[in-house]
Amino acid sequence: MTPQPDPQAGAAVKAADRAHVFHSWSAQDLIDPLAVAGAEGAYFWDYEGNRYLDFTSGLVYTNIGYQHPKVVAAIQEQAGKLATFAPAFAIESRSEAARLIAERTPGDLDKIFFTNGGAEAVENAIRMARLHTGRPKVLSAYRSYHGGTQTAINVTGDPRRWPNDNGTAGVVHFWGPFLYRSAFHAETEEQECERALAHLEQTIAFEGPASIAAIVLETVPGTAGIMPPPPGYLAAVRELCDRHGIVMVLDEVMAGFGRTGKWFAAEHHDVVPDLLTFAKGVNSGYVPLGGVAISAKIAETFATRPYPGGLTYSGHPLACAAAVATINVMADEGVVEHAARIGETVLGPGLRELAERHPSVGEVRGTGVFWALELVRDRETREPLVPYNAAGQAAAPMAAFGAACKKNGLWPFVNMNRTHAVPACNITEAQAKEGLAALDAALAVADEHTAA
Repeated sequence: MTPQPDPQAGAAVKAADRAHVFHSWSAQDLIDPLAVAGAEGAYFWDYEGNRYLDFTSGLVYTNIGYQHPKVVAAIQEQAGKLATFAPAFAIESRSEAARLIAERTPGDLDKIFFTNGGAEAVENAIRMARLHTGRPKVLSAYRSYHGGTQTAINVTGDPRRWPNDNGTAGVVHFWGPFLYRSAFHAETEEQECERALAHLEQTIAFEGPASIAAIVLETVPGTAGIMPPPPGYLAAVRELCDRHGIVMVLDEVMAGFGRTGKWFAAEHHDVVPDLLTFAKGVNSGYVPLGGVAISAKIAETFATRPYPGGLTYSGHPLACAAAVATINVMADEGVVEHAARIGETVLGPGLRELAERHPSVGEVRGTGVFWALELVRDRETREPLVPYNAAGQAAAPMAAFGAACKKNGLWPFVNMNRTHAVPACNITEAQAKEGLAALDAALAVADEHTAA
């Protein structure tokens, strides 16, 4: 795994990218994508020979790292046997992937509708909920991200929604619990939970319960800040949904498949939603795949009534073969248990120790291999290191922090005033400590922008 420099090849890759690739979420002339030469395990490298420990897991999806040989072999074997086939047929890899997923989802979520990714999973979950209830509205949290397709982006709470907003989408946003930046002036987790639930209950009342099809929540909000909900919150949302006939949708696209130290984050709360969306970690992102796990009562709605939705590549054989291999690898190698253990013994303690020494760290929160550091200018006032949705010069302190990470061989996940520590679920203890050391050095740069 020693990268061999080849700057000429890198320059050709970069030139073709800049000439022809249109990148997502970007002003095209203002970006400078790194040309990646290869990846293995928890690392990737460029054509200059620089190697990086990936603390982003791609986009929080390479849960078993890059190029796992068993998953690569499964894709190759499937390509040689049956590379593709239409979704209306029963295909071995598709059937087996659905079975393995259903075995691990909570409760009776035993029917699997396959999509090509997480956004399409959310789109279809909302469609199912609206058809099941005959109601138009969907409630979701401001601090959330659910995908870039039309319905999913309207359900999203973060600023990427703004240019895509559609007032007729029937989406209502509310404040979820987040004690560190409480919208409810709470001082304890118990207060935050109680007041967030009261706010949600009031929102339901004023929107009209009989008009609400679904409440969509990330079990643990990911891109928006990795904010594990307080004890009792999700169970109480489940009760609200039951009381009003509202479908509860949990988005586990990012939190699922070992990321939080459980197969699904809902297991931490003993909650079974009506619909659960997944993608990313289901096959470590090796081939695009997502889906919706469906409860018996919603599946029954479409027992004799056609479901009006489908995708040409739903349950693609290559993607499903990758899912089968990934799930089996995670089970055989104890990856989920390892993620829980590395979070409890290395990442969590290590990040909290960094917070004690660096005034730029306002809060550390997370579980498993799903952690966030809230970076601030002032710990007392909790003023963010950069303003909300900052760009250009206003975002310079976070840009300097990110550059320092990369200089120290760490590829960071940076979003607004936060950095997320989200490495592969099977990262070793030595690799985790390597990442913590690189963060330690980079946080010294962030400290220069604090009031301390």
